[in-house]
Amino acid sequence: MRRRVALLGRAALVAGALAGGLAGCGGGDNWAKKCTTTGGVIECAPEQRPQVDEVTGELLDGGSYDVAADRGKVVVVNFWGSWCNPCRAEADDLEKTFQATKAKGVTFIGVNSRDDRDSAKQFERGRVTYPSVYDPDGEVALKFDVTQVSTPSTLILDRQGRIAVAMRRATVVSELQPLVERVAAEKNG
Repeated sequence: MRRRVALLGRAALVAGALAGGLAGCGGGDNWAKKCTTTGGVIECAPEQRPQVDEVTGELLDGGSYDVAADRGKVVVVNFWGSWCNPCRAEADDLEKTFQATKAKGVTFIGVNSRDDRDSAKQFERGRVTYPSVYDPDGEVALKFDVTQVSTPSTLILDRQGRIAVAMRRATVVSELQPLVERVAAEKNG
């Protein structure tokens, strides 16, 4: 019973944080308001991009992930769940974009939330070849200093580890790939 109460308390804490939209965790300042939003896509100029630091987690298939190890690459972060129908719909587009851009110094990482490990692994099998962090309680998502409004959501981090683009909905290759390529083509700045 104590475990159940503790889990419910933790879930309420995470849900409260998630209800904040794309508000940053530090200081309550909503960085997204400083950026341009068009059709659910938030794009930030380099000087407006929030830095992402100290994001680590356990990979779905074992091992660990540290976003700092990908500094110097563009990192596409997709938040998903096996229970999410839009996630199923966008998985092929994410994989196509990953394959089309990885030679340009781009990497992808999934963040699986509110799932059990077996369901998450089954969902990934045959859909995507990039790894995912297992985040059943939403703790890794909170470390990105943004909260999700919905699942799926996708972030594109620039080579300095700053959030360049955020999408609060499913995406398709014709939308995602040009955004990823534009961030990948930026000079360090």
